Amino acid sequence: MTQINNPLHGMTLEQVINSLVDKYGWDGLGYYVNIRCFTHDPSVKSSLKFLRKTPWAREKVEALYVKMVTEYYISVAVNRFLFIIEISNYRLI
Repeated sequence: MTQINNPLHGMTLEQVINSLVDKYGWDGLGYYVNIRCFTHDPSVKSSLKFLRKTPWAREKVEALYVKMVTEYYISVAVNRFLFIIEISNYRLI
């Protein structure tokens, strides 16, 4: 079975957390996934410890990561589409 369509394939939990923190910051991450390890004195180390022991919280974090990656790829596809339309309109004039 292949994992090419799974954005989590090959990603460690630490990489997922770091990507989410880079995108949303700790405050944003605590807003989207309201768990104490993101809202009170957050750190990657404490988050990893909690998420490895708490499957429901890890699922929420992974779902947010998948949503973030999906939104990114959609925006890239839309931008490419709009660029192609722009080039096409330019050539017709």
